[in-house]
Amino acid sequence: MKIFSNVWIRLLYRSSCPRKIRPALVFAALPSLLLVASAFTYFFSPTAHAQNTVSAKPVVVQPGAPGKPSVKLPPSTIAKLPPRSQAEVEFMQGMIMHHSQAVEMTAMIALHTENKDLRSLGARISSSQSDEIRFMRRWLAARGEPVSMPMPGMSGMPAMNMTSESMALMPGMLTPEQMEALRNAKDIEFNNLFLTGMIQHHNGALTMVKDLFDTAGAGQDAELFEFATDADNSQRAEIRIMQTMLEKEISEEKR
Repeated sequence: MKIFSNVWIRLLYRSSCPRKIRPALVFAALPSLLLVASAFTYFFSPTAHAQNTVSAKPVVVQPGAPGKPSVKLPPSTIAKLPPRSQAEVEFMQGMIMHHSQAVEMTAMIALHTENKDLRSLGARISSSQSDEIRFMRRWLAARGEPVSMPMPGMSGMPAMNMTSESMALMPGMLTPEQMEALRNAKDIEFNNLFLTGMIQHHNGALTMVKDLFDTAGAGQDAELFEFATDADNSQRAEIRIMQTMLEKEISEEKR
């Protein structure tokens, strides 16, 4: 660094500047020269090169399932894209059916109860799950997958329609009898049946998310992971809200 600085000082002294201002010019330029020399020494030293090489090694982290820690993966996995899992496709297809029944349930609220809190909750569930249905349809279409799943145990058969009977096959979904009871209920009875049914419904969705992340090789798609994690968090929060509302309904009914 010292030799490097001296070279530049000699050059400055040989410039066409008047002799009287040469010392001042050198003094003013000296900090910049020292900075350049320091940078030159750092970037071309073997130690710095080794440090840069070490720091350039990537750290690959696989996010864990909800409530589980992330896992550091070996660098050899960085160039490998996870293959699309059939479990991910079936999760999205099943969740479209699951969400569709929730939207059907919320559509009954307007004609069956005047409860403002329940109406507000129903509007939020309907809006969020309708948006998520559109996202899941786009996710499947982008991967060339159908939005409906085939009947279990009947490979090659046409995809099932989203009827109440087929919906009841998914975890937590209401049976045809439960849906019929909800349609025939009014006011407090409807409120209780709706809240009880939607809590059951949301818990089923949590089971579906858990089953997805418990499946080897599934849940690695970035978009699907973010969606499933958000769905898990939001539905847990809504379950707590509905449990509080249900307790309030039960206490008022006893009065």
